[in-house]
Amino acid sequence: MSRHAITALALRSAAIGYVLCLILLPLTAIGFQSFEDGLTRFIDDIQQPQAKAALILTIEAALITTVINAVFGMLSAWVLVRYDFPGRAFLNALVDLPFAVPTLVAGIMIAALYGATSPIGAWLLKGGIEVLYNVPGIVLAMLFVTMPFTIRSLQPVLMELEQDQEEAAYTLGATPWQAFWRVTVPSVLPGLLTGIFLTFVRALGEFGSVVIVAGNIPLKTQVAAVYVYGEIESYNPQGATSVSVVVLIVSFLALMLLERLTRPPGERLPTLLTSIFSPQLLVLRSILKFNTPH
Repeated sequence: MSRHAITALALRSAAIGYVLCLILLPLTAIGFQSFEDGLTRFIDDIQQPQAKAALILTIEAALITTVINAVFGMLSAWVLVRYDFPGRAFLNALVDLPFAVPTLVAGIMIAALYGATSPIGAWLLKGGIEVLYNVPGIVLAMLFVTMPFTIRSLQPVLMELEQDQEEAAYTLGATPWQAFWRVTVPSVLPGLLTGIFLTFVRALGEFGSVVIVAGNIPLKTQVAAVYVYGEIESYNPQGATSVSVVVLIVSFLALMLLERLTRPPGERLPTLLTSIFSPQLLVLRSILKFNTPH
């Protein structure tokens, strides 16, 4: 065996071993523990009213967070890439702050800003809007920790995207909104989908910030991560792992769907997306084919 082959084998073994030890083995362990007493016990655990309510609330809040971040994340990425204005560098650096701030601190910041004793919180309460210990507080916490995903996924794609296609659309009579929706969005679709799905799966597992702002009220503001923590403290690891497995399955399915959707344009996209973007995808495919060196 040559020296190059040995090096390649060692690198592959190290990469596979790293993934196995840090991801696959823990997943296998929690899977075995959740089904240790059989499938019936697993189903009973996740059908408990408190567990079911926590799972539903978590998925709903994660979906709301994903939609908001998809819209404002794309808008923010567009502004940061296409416009030059005072303070852009500062704003661009500020986007990464949620990665550096501990999520527990994020929850404390949200509680300080929207608490009943703060000016904003008191004003919202007068209008009948309760942020803390309610669903809006959970969504705000998830928005804070997931804000960078869509922006950072879109920025490199927008930087590489030439404006010739948009300018051509303008010359053909398209409005800025039409050019954005029919030309820009299909071109940056893989980056947008990556940010959307990463936001969703990250929001599903958020704990630190949510535990501060949600109040952990069963059947009302208790999310899945907080429920799992409570079951561990109550010496019910079986119930905790069962709910954890459900969250893991939803996250894994979302990531598998992301992998499918981000394949090359037109290769394996679902019928719905291809029917919406088929003209734009054909143009993009021809452009990519023309620019590919032979």
